[in-house]
Parts: sequence; C-alpha cells; structure tokens
Amino acid sequence: MPYVLLALAIVSEVAATLSLRGSEGLSKAGPTVVVVIGYLVSFALLAKALTALNVGPVYAIWSALGTVGAFVGGVMLFGEPVRPLTIVGAGIVVAGVVVMNLGGGVSHG
Repeated sequence: MPYVLLALAIVSEVAATLSLRGSEGLSKAGPTVVVVIGYLVSFALLAKALTALNVGPVYAIWSALGTVGAFVGGVMLFGEPVRPLTIVGAGIVVAGVVVMNLGGGVSHG
C-alpha cells in the first residue's frame, strides 16, 4: 500500500507542476486550483507513505519521477523541445534513484 500512495503522490505532484505552466503565473483560476490541490494531495500522500518507507530513497523516487514526469508532460502538452542531452540527464536522474535503492532500499527496518 505505501507504494500505491507514493505513486499517487508522484502523479499529483506532476499534475500540479504542469498546471503551474498552464496557470500563466497563477493568473488562471482553474489551473491554479489544480496547483494548490495537487501539491497538498501530493505532500499528504507522501507523508503517509513515509510512515512505512525510508525517507531518503522515497524522496529520491518522488522527486526523480516527478522531474521526469514534468519533462515528459512538458513535451507532450506544451511542445517543449527534446534534446539529446536532456534525455541523458533524465536517464542520470533515474540511474541515481536506482543506485540509492540498491544502497539501502525503501522499507523501514
């Protein structure tokens, strides 16, 4: 169950981050509401997941997949450019998470 909470926290964070772009500086009400609710839900779910999982690797997973999700969403929704070096950077972020998890795992105890 904590992994489901973590996955939902990541989805909420990505939706909120992409809505920041769509809010045009928080000047559009609809996307701004998604930003606020998305981040609140994301942090609440992350906090609940952290009752059963280790903070370091979980935060790495949350932030890395959020970063990659925002990158992919920006490309798909806003036509942002995809450059080879950007793809390499995203791969490095994911590789870092894998290394962190190999070093300690994500379960308490």
